[in-house]
Amino acid sequence: MLRHKLEQKIEKRLEGPFNVHDITRNACMLRGPLAKCGYDWWWHSFTAQDAETGEDKPFFIEFFLCNPELAEDEPVFGQLQASIDAGKKPSYLMVKAGTWGEDHCQLHRFFAWKDVILRAEAPYLVHADNCLAGESVLKGSISISEEEAKAHPEWMCDHGDISWDLIIDKQVAFNVGYGASKPFRDAEAFAMYWHAEGMKSAYSGQVIFNGRKYNVSPEKSYGYADKNWGRDFTSPWVWLSSNCLTSRLTGKKLENSVFDIGGGRPKIYFVPLERRLLGVFWYEGKEYDYNFSHPWMKVRTEFSFEETDEKVFWIVRQENINSVMETEVRCLKKDMLLVNYESPDGAKLHNRLWNGGNGVGVIRLWERTGEGLKLIDEIEATHIGCEYGEYSSSEV
Repeated sequence: MLRHKLEQKIEKRLEGPFNVHDITRNACMLRGPLAKCGYDWWWHSFTAQDAETGEDKPFFIEFFLCNPELAEDEPVFGQLQASIDAGKKPSYLMVKAGTWGEDHCQLHRFFAWKDVILRAEAPYLVHADNCLAGESVLKGSISISEEEAKAHPEWMCDHGDISWDLIIDKQVAFNVGYGASKPFRDAEAFAMYWHAEGMKSAYSGQVIFNGRKYNVSPEKSYGYADKNWGRDFTSPWVWLSSNCLTSRLTGKKLENSVFDIGGGRPKIYFVPLERRLLGVFWYEGKEYDYNFSHPWMKVRTEFSFEETDEKVFWIVRQENINSVMETEVRCLKKDMLLVNYESPDGAKLHNRLWNGGNGVGVIRLWERTGEGLKLIDEIEATHIGCEYGEYSSSEV
């Protein structure tokens, strides 16, 4: 019944007028040149509760598609010396799943394209063996032994066992606007695109990780779902998001709120722009948007990232003609992992890409008035998804 209602909601988004949601941007984008040198991925992150102790545990699941028109009978790995020598680019579906915390890990399962069923148009669907991803459903499993992980460094992963069976309700989207619209997509104007169809999502179902059961409930999942696609990644790479938010002014949980920040150094027609971010705060039903592709809003962004021996820190200030948002986030390194990807050309330049789901922080939101800045709220955030990395080579 729940899945049927979600499917009806998806069809309404397809038929209805343009609004914040746009699942056509959530379709597979690997067409034209991107089919031979491009990636497309759907990312999901959420919190589950230990079935025995009730303790929170964050998880992530991702379906990563790479170079389908370069398919061979088996997955092609760009990090293998044989591929480098032969000038082969990577080609596969990679299913990535894992967890954050002191037992953090990332697990990768690869499929050749002949073993993948793909519905590219909206609503999208990716299906390989028992792994399935769509707008409202997420299923699959990965099992990697310690011996396999050591024997296959080209898999870029740890060892462990995980399975999942989930339903997704994408409640609030972050549509970045014209920069990811069809004309810009068709022209391949940007090296990396972003769309968050479910920046606030409710997940339900079950995860089993290394033999332990975790329940996922909509009200405590604090879920997130987005996608990136393009021909290259960005450096620096920034992402911060959470919908587990509490007002310091009232002490109340903000039930209809979420913030999302992402970007770094976008490239347009292969020319890198200055460091800049996209950001939004959906605050109890009102949107505060910091989108550099809207010049009339006079958006300005400053951000920094710092490391100590034990923690990492993000500080972001975004402003436009109407409001100001300051975001401060921290996360313990022991709870994070260095997430691994290879780019469609086979290079692996992101070798220190910090990725976490246990971030905590404070967001301050002001409104501009004729008398200056007026504080709207100061918000405590937990269960923050957080990411930062820069290329490990001189290439940008």
